[in-house]
Amino acid sequence: MKTGFKTMIRIRELQLCLDTTVQNWDAVKQRLNWRIHMKATRLLDEIRETNLSYLLLAQQLIREDRAEATFRLGISEEVAELIDQLTTAQVLRIASNNMLMCRFRFDDEVVWNLLTSHTKDRSVSGMHAAIIMSGKAVGVTA
Repeated sequence: MKTGFKTMIRIRELQLCLDTTVQNWDAVKQRLNWRIHMKATRLLDEIRETNLSYLLLAQQLIREDRAEATFRLGISEEVAELIDQLTTAQVLRIASNNMLMCRFRFDDEVVWNLLTSHTKDRSVSGMHAAIIMSGKAVGVTA
């Protein structure tokens, strides 16, 4: 009978240990879920801020020099006109979207290699990349 009692005590200790482990695991899961949620929320906030900055910069560029803005932003004259006419409320509403509004314009490996090259004459690489990109921009709008 003494052995049976010790076994019951040991089983109870193991149950308490298991209950504590499950509780700790639940707490860990909650913290991880909270961190994931906060990271996602922070990322979405950064996307919204980037959208707002991009739209405000685009409007400023368009209003200062439309031809240069369409070239630098890689947008058509029609899109430039739309962006120029946006009200503050419309800019804020559009910027609050979870989708990033701006995107990388160069999908050409040659351009990326020129921009990231570590040659002595970086200005030549930069100009070469600009020439390639301007040719692509003309091809898109033509």
